[in-house]
Amino acid sequence: MRLNPFRAVRPRPDLAAQVAAVPYDVVNRAEAAELARGNPHSFLHVGRSDIDLPDDVDPYDPRIYRHAREALDQLLARGTLLQDAKPGLFLYRQVMDGRGQTGVVGCVHVDDYERDLIRKHEKTRQDKEDDRTRHVLTLNANAEPVFLTYRERPEIDALVHRIVSGSTPLYDFTAPDGVRHTIWAVPDPVAMARAFGGVPHSYVADGHHRSASAWRAGKVLRSKNPSHRGDEEYNWFLAVLFPADQLRILPYNRLVRDLKGQTPSEVLGRLGRLGRLTPAGDATPDRTGVFCVYLDRGWHRLELEAGGIDRSDPIASLDVSLLQDRVLSPILGVEDPRTDKRIDFVGGIRGPAELERRVDSGEMAVAFSLYPTTLGQLMAVSDAGHVMPPKSTWFEPKLRSGLFVHQLG
Repeated sequence: MRLNPFRAVRPRPDLAAQVAAVPYDVVNRAEAAELARGNPHSFLHVGRSDIDLPDDVDPYDPRIYRHAREALDQLLARGTLLQDAKPGLFLYRQVMDGRGQTGVVGCVHVDDYERDLIRKHEKTRQDKEDDRTRHVLTLNANAEPVFLTYRERPEIDALVHRIVSGSTPLYDFTAPDGVRHTIWAVPDPVAMARAFGGVPHSYVADGHHRSASAWRAGKVLRSKNPSHRGDEEYNWFLAVLFPADQLRILPYNRLVRDLKGQTPSEVLGRLGRLGRLTPAGDATPDRTGVFCVYLDRGWHRLELEAGGIDRSDPIASLDVSLLQDRVLSPILGVEDPRTDKRIDFVGGIRGPAELERRVDSGEMAVAFSLYPTTLGQLMAVSDAGHVMPPKSTWFEPKLRSGLFVHQLG
């Protein structure tokens, strides 16, 4: 894989904690507005610029993108963000609940994305891809990094350990959610880039729409440049690459709005014919092939019959596929989870209490708590050239936005 140093645009050290923000796609408009309230340095003014516009502005209105560019320009003009004089690479460590992961921050090539050296496991939605492409082109920058992973390599681990143990961080702060974020400069970017040359391919862990839009923006800028050489910054996009053995995947749980005209007892009866259904003491499945179902103010444990699961099929054997194929479609009538308005998805970070709250309130009728997809499953699907069902993985902790911006001009 190619990894390229870049002239990072990043926060002034004393403002890093105020600039750093959650990714644009993990909060709605109201949540983003509340997080950025009273903080003119928050990168949410760039990533979610709709928070600074009237409530009735369409999320894809051209004003959204223009305002994002203005917000970025203001952060630069005020000296909140500064651009490095020389290209560099960085280390980014996150510690959550005592568990750490350290990635390398740099730029990866759009051609490697197109050639599938950067492998995907999810389909993208056209509207979201169009949105982020317009965002990149209007800002002329990658404003948020793509979260990539790779099979760990001892030579990269050794370089990272040497830097972390022997260097002073550029930034070190704990965000309001309790996650600690620490950034180091890589003193020898050439050596680090050379080490990544031995990585045959990486995988998109989080950021399929960001990576697809970066690739599309690169193609647009190539077509507009009559003097294109191939070494321009738009040929690269911003990423953080983490070794797979450090990452944590949480489940992506499901809620359905109604029972398709059935009573709770009728649904439970049909679930019981799929395997062993028992009252559940908690809401956490202990292994693959097991689901916890919240219905009629109680948790139930559904263990599918193991003999009916084809473990040789990397797609059909995923728990999200088993739930879709055996429960959501035939019992609840959710045929296409990408488009059906009756289904919603909740990241595992919110816990079972959020599932209970939404069902008990009457907003939803039933909730399903899943066993998390593993990185081995993600890689097997990607290596086979397949894609997972939507909302199959939820990675935590999330990368903070605003710590690095890659300008394309």
